[in-house]
Amino acid sequence: MALLAGDPQADRAVPPTGFTARLTVFTAAAMAFLAVFALALSLATGRLANRWAAELAQTSTLRISAPADQMAAQTRAAMTVLETTPGVAQARPLTADEQRDLLAPWFGPDLPVETLPIPQLIEIIEDGDGYDATGLRARLQAEVPGAVLDDHTRWREPLVAAAGRLRTLGFVAILLIAASTGAMITLAANAALAANAQVIRVMRLVGARDIYIARAFVRRFTLRALTGAAVGMVAGILAVLLLPRADVAGGFLTGLGFQGWHWLWPLVIPPLAAIVAFFATRAAALRTLREQS
Repeated sequence: MALLAGDPQADRAVPPTGFTARLTVFTAAAMAFLAVFALALSLATGRLANRWAAELAQTSTLRISAPADQMAAQTRAAMTVLETTPGVAQARPLTADEQRDLLAPWFGPDLPVETLPIPQLIEIIEDGDGYDATGLRARLQAEVPGAVLDDHTRWREPLVAAAGRLRTLGFVAILLIAASTGAMITLAANAALAANAQVIRVMRLVGARDIYIARAFVRRFTLRALTGAAVGMVAGILAVLLLPRADVAGGFLTGLGFQGWHWLWPLVIPPLAAIVAFFATRAAALRTLREQS
């Protein structure tokens, strides 16, 4: 409450408007805007990593490579093995159209799948407990020599690791934004202290202590940072709301935003900006006042 109420006499040492006031508010607003996006990136990549891990962990692919006259027989034999394997909830061979769709990004939509020696793919969906991959590979090697089981481990692990690194990068960006905010507010506070050196000298002559004067600077710059960060946070949330949804665009970079209670996280940004401004201004004010004494 003392921070909000302030002291009218001490506040005279801090300019209410001017370059330092605009710089502080603008810096806090810009950094809060960027922090909203960094936070959205971190949370979205976390959801992405969890979704990839869940989806790829429950699916596998069986690839059958055999001469054309043996392909049907080996496919039936593989289906028999899969249907009798504990942990396999569903297995089905992909149709020619489905395989054509998988190859279309590389070879175009008119690829003649039926006339090419393309392996037959079988999609495997696991149940909750999963299956014994080592045992299934042994059975397939004995009964279906042309079958190769891919449990997506080599695809899942790098994707999940990449998503985890992006999430970490988002939190590092938030820390850098906080550090940049502190640095800019420190510069603004130093400029304000230098510009009001004569007023500060007069206040000392009438008995004002350095901590009394510093408290006025801390209050003014903390409130400016809080106000600017609140404006930047609201602008950032509005910008996130305008981004395309994942279920609409369906692209890799869509769906950046907040879900559920995660919408409460941006509300933490203005108080954090105020805390950074409080300690940055306090340190700058006390240091500068000691140098001026």
